[in-house]
Amino acid sequence: MIIGTATLKVGTGAMEMTVARPDDADRHPAVLVCHHRGGVDDFTRYALVRLAEIGLVAAAPNFYHRRPQGEDPVASMKHLDDNELVADINAAVAHLVEMPSVRADRVGTVGHCLGGRTSYLALVYNPVFMAAALLYHGNIFEARGAGMVAPVELTAKIHCPVLGLFGADDKNPSPEATGRLAEIFTGHGIRHEFHTYSDTGHAFQDFHDPGHYRQASADDAWAKLLAFLRREML
Repeated sequence: MIIGTATLKVGTGAMEMTVARPDDADRHPAVLVCHHRGGVDDFTRYALVRLAEIGLVAAAPNFYHRRPQGEDPVASMKHLDDNELVADINAAVAHLVEMPSVRADRVGTVGHCLGGRTSYLALVYNPVFMAAALLYHGNIFEARGAGMVAPVELTAKIHCPVLGLFGADDKNPSPEATGRLAEIFTGHGIRHEFHTYSDTGHAFQDFHDPGHYRQASADDAWAKLLAFLRREML
């Protein structure tokens, strides 16, 4: 496995993207990994490795690149704007499909927490994606940024299968919100597979957060996520 970084131009700035990929010379399907509120940290890099291990090129852009270096990630998260996120997503996808190790016709996305919402934005603003795995993503019913609408209002633009993994004790998204989303997907004919884990709340895969981490739920979710991506992308 090869792990490295690339620097992408976005507008007048630069965005770093961390990439993990198999170490052979073949072309592989790729996944845009949208980081959680902790940014491209040890958990996000762990996710990149897990995805590369099954034969994917996994890339995580730093969506906090406009913020001061060293700023607390929670503070950085509060300044995200959907207009800027869409520009970042499109720059990352454009770079991914030009990589010699990537099959440009087979691109998916995976997002945890904040990253699940970012992946949702990716699905409704860029038609490239053929599969998406969204984990405990909240706030899709609200708009963020001048002239932008809530991502859920653009759900009809999603044209790929979606895996959703949630906690029954989560407040954002709540089981009521995920149930509503499932109805919206069904109404638009979007193939989807949702799983909700009992005795499990938000951020249950994040092993850095002992208050939220639930190993049994996390392990089962990883198994379902990897099986879904193998089935849909490999």
